[in-house]
Amino acid sequence: MLRVENLTVAYGSVQALSDVTLEVSQRGVLHGVIGPNGAGKSTLMDAITGRRKPTSGRVLVDGEDITQRPVEWRRRKGMSRSFQRTSIFPGLTVREQLDLVASQLGEPDLDEIIDAFELRPSLDLPADSIAYGDQRRVDIALAMIGKPSLMLLDEPAAGLSTTETIALFEHLVTLVRHRGVTAMVVEHDVDAVFRFCDEVTALDLGRLLVTGKPAEVRSDERVITAYLGTAA
Repeated sequence: MLRVENLTVAYGSVQALSDVTLEVSQRGVLHGVIGPNGAGKSTLMDAITGRRKPTSGRVLVDGEDITQRPVEWRRRKGMSRSFQRTSIFPGLTVREQLDLVASQLGEPDLDEIIDAFELRPSLDLPADSIAYGDQRRVDIALAMIGKPSLMLLDEPAAGLSTTETIALFEHLVTLVRHRGVTAMVVEHDVDAVFRFCDEVTALDLGRLLVTGKPAEVRSDERVITAYLGTAA
């Protein structure tokens, strides 16, 4: 589904990513990306979605090289993205913005998304008036509209409590499984990543440490040293 080959992104003499190769081979899976600050997680997401051009390497989706394709082309072809900060439309009601995006992308079952993220009580409220956790769910719901085949989420649980984070990931897993979406999630809450993700990639200082099942990654000595600490 997604393959990143020898991806390098440099800012002048500084390499934010260095020769990273990873693969997400199946649909309907949640792939977590973890690492300390400065590990290159957001740069990886930007390179995959076209917001940042790699210095070298390739990004392939379904076997097609999309490395040089623009952001708009990737969205039309089924790649969506959410960001660390919510990208909702504050002046519109939740219903208005969901309907707007659904009409542009031809979403066949908006009610399914609304119910999966439990947004119905907030539909007629201005988006900037609802709780922050609800805004995060709206943001991810917008990314889910149009039945994307590949969805990239940058810290979807940022600013949420543990209870809100668990609920958000439960909603996300339900839709990812049901809709056959491949989702890559950058997240600092490693407990949520190890609990809900099917596979996990760990980065450190722009380099790939390991990719594998959550239990394998959590027990990897390189990951423990770089990120989790000896208490893990």
